[in-house]
Amino acid sequence: MEDAIPAATLVVVRDMPAAPPDLLIVERAAGMAFAGGALVFPGGRIDDADTGLAGSSKDAAKIAAIRETLEETGIAAGLIPVPPPRLAAQLQDTLIKGESFGGLMANHGLALDLESLTLFARWKPAFQHARRFDTCFFVARAPPGDWPPRPQAGECEDALWLSAAGVLARIGRGEASAIFPTMRNLERLAAHRDFAAIRADALAYPVETITPWIEDRDGVPHIIIPDNLGYPVTSEPLVSATRA
Repeated sequence: MEDAIPAATLVVVRDMPAAPPDLLIVERAAGMAFAGGALVFPGGRIDDADTGLAGSSKDAAKIAAIRETLEETGIAAGLIPVPPPRLAAQLQDTLIKGESFGGLMANHGLALDLESLTLFARWKPAFQHARRFDTCFFVARAPPGDWPPRPQAGECEDALWLSAAGVLARIGRGEASAIFPTMRNLERLAAHRDFAAIRADALAYPVETITPWIEDRDGVPHIIIPDNLGYPVTSEPLVSATRA
């Protein structure tokens, strides 16, 4: 089996008055080799340029999460000073054209705010997908102000703000799909009232690499994850877990 591809994902959290927080969600293009058509958090593989900007492998994952979020949605999380949305849109377009992330930041007087990202989880599924990823999930507060997402053409069918419960409701009604790690992370995020509570939850549990396994329960194959990492749901029948 091929080695898993190092990747990073960013859960951008926007606190809402008198309501659960919104999360930045993208719908992947239907033709994508991995999780085509599914709802996911923005993210992607860690490339050599991310490693070149970083002082450690942990920082490379954070940089990839920030870069991919900007590229896929136009949302400038993890940058200081926070660029206005119009400039963020220009940065997004230039990134998509192939400009280096480091060069863009230098040209516009921007820096990485790596401390604003908190490691939430690490997943390394071994299912027989076309590609396997070893993914770090980070959480970060949304930049202040009004930020309408701009989905990256060809990569994302849509990008939107939705509460975790709202995403789960869409999936439950059959209006959307999500892969197993996304479902488990949404369920965990849905339990919290704001970004502070989500970050506290991230810090309250150890971050161990999660590789789900298959186990029969009452004669039904289930996909299982450890029960000590903060997840309210730790198993799902194999038939539904692999449907997406």
